[in-house]
Amino acid sequence: MSAEEIQLTRGPSGLGFNIVGGTDQPYISDDPGIFVSSIKEKGAAAIDGRLQEGDRILEVNGMKLENLLHGEAVSLFRNAGEHVALNVHHKVQNQPNGVPSSHNDGDSGGISLAMILLPALIIFAEKKPMENKSMYVAECTGN
Repeated sequence: MSAEEIQLTRGPSGLGFNIVGGTDQPYISDDPGIFVSSIKEKGAAAIDGRLQEGDRILEVNGMKLENLLHGEAVSLFRNAGEHVALNVHHKVQNQPNGVPSSHNDGDSGGISLAMILLPALIIFAEKKPMENKSMYVAECTGN
């Protein structure tokens, strides 16, 4: 999993997201990291669209968010200035097939070729005479 740098410009309501975590309030057991807990509608982060709930923030303007109390992390964000550079690891999400995938993996969500061809092969096999049916079914299932 690689990190992404996200540049945000502070808006009237700040950067537009909330954080959780820190050494005194771990969001995940035995992990004192800082994570995005929510994105505010119409805030800077929502308008940019790349930062997501559950993402881990590694750095703010080049300052690492390691072994900080929650309040220290909040203070870093508040004092980060108008233009803020975030170094972020995106949360890994499970897809319906159970395979982990980053939300930024470039998957278009389209239909695979197998999903299109397999029903056609099954129909083709069913239209053949009975004596050949087992042969065609075996070809479709890879047996």
